[in-house]
Amino acid sequence: MKAIVKPTGRLEGTINALSSKNYTTRYLLIGALADGTSTVYYPAHSEDSDAMRRCIRDLGAVVEEDDVKMTIRGFGSHPKHVSELNVGNAGAVLRFLMSIAAFCPELTFVNTYPNSLGKRPHNDLIDTLQQMGVEVEHQDGKLPITIRGGKPRGGKLTVSGNVSSQFLSSLLFMTPLLEEDSEITVLHDLKSKVIVGQTLEVIAQAGIKIEASEDLMHYKIPGRQKYAPQEYVVQGDYPGSAAILAAAAVTNSDVKVLRLSENSKQGERAVVDVLKAMGVNLTHEHDVVHVQGNQTLQAGEFDGDHFTDAVLAMVAAAVFAEGTSRFYNVENLRYKECDRITDYLNELRKAGADVEERQSEIIIHGRPQGVTGGVEINAHYDHRVIMALTVVGLRSEKGLIINDAHHVAKSYPQYFDHLLSLGAQIELVQD
Repeated sequence: MKAIVKPTGRLEGTINALSSKNYTTRYLLIGALADGTSTVYYPAHSEDSDAMRRCIRDLGAVVEEDDVKMTIRGFGSHPKHVSELNVGNAGAVLRFLMSIAAFCPELTFVNTYPNSLGKRPHNDLIDTLQQMGVEVEHQDGKLPITIRGGKPRGGKLTVSGNVSSQFLSSLLFMTPLLEEDSEITVLHDLKSKVIVGQTLEVIAQAGIKIEASEDLMHYKIPGRQKYAPQEYVVQGDYPGSAAILAAAAVTNSDVKVLRLSENSKQGERAVVDVLKAMGVNLTHEHDVVHVQGNQTLQAGEFDGDHFTDAVLAMVAAAVFAEGTSRFYNVENLRYKECDRITDYLNELRKAGADVEERQSEIIIHGRPQGVTGGVEINAHYDHRVIMALTVVGLRSEKGLIINDAHHVAKSYPQYFDHLLSLGAQIELVQD
């Protein structure tokens, strides 16, 4: 599907934030790991959460749903022995389930997105699983990956945090179920510490005890624990909402986004502060973010590791700021559905933006007068790239045509519907 994004002078209206993808996938997983029935209220419906739902069903969970909730009767530490799992293009789902697959005698994760997830490396988690006595067959760390487990062992474990925090999260979900106590030491740096905080928050809600060091680099996990069946309420999603807020910030707008908790542990909550720092007229009260965008944005410098999944949307806003903006500590963006630095900036240049890259930085020389646009650009099968490029298209002189725009459904299937409801001029055309 192509998205023909036309210049749009004004956005106006109120929308509900979609439910958090990160929390939904985690709640579905701990529901599956519980002995008993858990209920998840307001689960996200996206390709990632659908992949987790499909895979835990394949592994033996009984999942039922209606308009507002999902119930999960879990399999505990005894997943059904299946020969294959297909996670689609969902990297977090793959990584979380690689550890759970260690309880199975043999399970292969197939490669159905060779140009996206199929290119992403998982060596850091593979190394730790091998420390646990699990045999892993892989293609230089990439899919397809076969796990031969059955009886993974705890003990003293190490995992690198250099590429992704998802490898650590995967182990934190699984190690409480082992016979032995475990200690996990994170090697090198740890990316996206805030998201590890979400994992720990969710695990604690299920009654699991984990002792984490203050810097999140060392963990003590007692074995022989059980996840308790619980009721969970999924909060609104900041990463997806970031693009809506950025679109409102760069246009003459009056937009409210509901269900965005002021006390959220989502790192991307920082977008509220980033936009304020850029001079956006924004308030955040009673879980409502209200943007009135009609001002010239100001450039700034921001540590992107605090809001990884919202960096691209904030870069899109910075394209129209006065001065030079810098987003640093963002190297982990290179290891997502695409290289979210090189690939994204190449598309921004086509649209007329003045941007530079370093290994772990994005530098934007803002153009408050706007960019020309009028070109066809490549989304690189990446939902975050699609959302951010749409923001740029709305403020461009001639609009943008975004190819493969249907991949936005990975995290935010209603993204274009929500923008259209706010008055965005977007035409969706089937290829």
